[in-house]
Amino acid sequence: MNYVLRKMKVNIVVGGKAGQGPNIVTHILAESLIDYGWHVFYSREYESLIRGGHNFNTLTFSDSPVYSNESKIDILVCLDEATEKKHKTKVLILKGKTENMYYLGALFKVLGMDFKLLEEKLKKLKNFEENLRNAKDGFEKEKTRWNIYKKVKEFSFMNGSQGIAEGSIKAGLDFYFAYPMTPATPILFELAGKKPTIELENEIAVITAALGASITGTKTMVGTSGGGFDLMTESLSMAGMAEIPVVTYLASRPGPSTGVATGTGQGDLNLALYSGHGEFFRLVVAPGNPDECQELVSQAFYFSQKYKIPAIVLSDKHLAESFYSSEETPEIQESKKTTELIRYNSYEHTQSGEATEQAEQVKKNVERRLKKIGKEKFVMHKIYGNKNAKNLVVSYGSTKGAIIDALPDNFKFLQILYLSPFPDIKKELEKAEKIILVENSATGMLGDLIRKETGVEIKNKILRYDGKPFLSDELRGELK
Repeated sequence: MNYVLRKMKVNIVVGGKAGQGPNIVTHILAESLIDYGWHVFYSREYESLIRGGHNFNTLTFSDSPVYSNESKIDILVCLDEATEKKHKTKVLILKGKTENMYYLGALFKVLGMDFKLLEEKLKKLKNFEENLRNAKDGFEKEKTRWNIYKKVKEFSFMNGSQGIAEGSIKAGLDFYFAYPMTPATPILFELAGKKPTIELENEIAVITAALGASITGTKTMVGTSGGGFDLMTESLSMAGMAEIPVVTYLASRPGPSTGVATGTGQGDLNLALYSGHGEFFRLVVAPGNPDECQELVSQAFYFSQKYKIPAIVLSDKHLAESFYSSEETPEIQESKKTTELIRYNSYEHTQSGEATEQAEQVKKNVERRLKKIGKEKFVMHKIYGNKNAKNLVVSYGSTKGAIIDALPDNFKFLQILYLSPFPDIKKELEKAEKIILVENSATGMLGDLIRKETGVEIKNKILRYDGKPFLSDELRGELK
């Protein structure tokens, strides 16, 4: 088989045990496809194991923008026998070897890509000679050959974790505090060497140290997942009471408790919105791709500093670890440091920080904490698809990619970026004849929030809560 692929979408699955190297195969192939001018998206699925088990990456590339994977497989790369059994398919299967670079060479042959490009990529890795030898072996022995044409296009290519790190640096981050917890851990590696970072003994130490740094004028961010955020909530209340700016990156995974440690889910929405005791305002934003990660984390720093409030950037495993190609240039919001070195008190306090129980002052403080944000210029929601359609899909966060790829012609999609404060979307909801909520949760918490904020109840729901992300072809079928 030898023909030129000019307009298409191809799905490649690379599977094997932890330690066999499916990640490096996928990433080098993805970067090479980007160099050829193709749109690329890939996601990772792995078990909570250092060695063994079954890990696989799904890479989708297309000549038009792509933001998700599909259920179908065009090429299956088997680094072990279990991969073929777990992903039953009759399409092109590459198997029989254990060296991951052999398959990388074979994939370059199948796709008709220049081996010299692969050689340049391999020079950046250790064991260059051995990797090159195995890749050449795969390239020369593979007989199937397609030919993807090369386009003159340039893309950025990053995952959500890199987007958060990049956006925080551009926003002026001074210090990052964290305790490792999947899927928030990658931020530590992304920021290490670029900004001061520290791993402390637990999440309580993380946020209290961050608050201590913040009151000295340091722009601080903390990172965690749901279980770690639980431990931070008392100090979150402290930040609300004492009016200390701090940004929290909350990368969700399924719960409760340890949950599915390497799965994805949006079950922490209410945790972000309502955690902490007492009444105080917090900003909660939810990006849907790495570009929005950069933009919204910079906006979180802006609001946190300007209004002296805690700000939460809500993400999940799928967004944090999936790679997206993009032609966009994120707009970064600048922010000034506003903290004054005064007395900070967990009690109700006067303007200078002294504790007080005087009723008039307490009332004034409560009202100020609940009315923090004035009118600002930022985009709080977006509309995609057929803007005249009467069928409306509503969602937030990482589901964005699959929804855009799945959206039928007679639908439009309302993406909510700001969860607190909530955007004015009531008119958009009332115009729709049918509204469908799409969410990676079992109870559809966004639907509850929409009803609370607008009075509109959404009865049609497509929910996924098995620790896996939505696949665009399956979602399209459900929407139809």
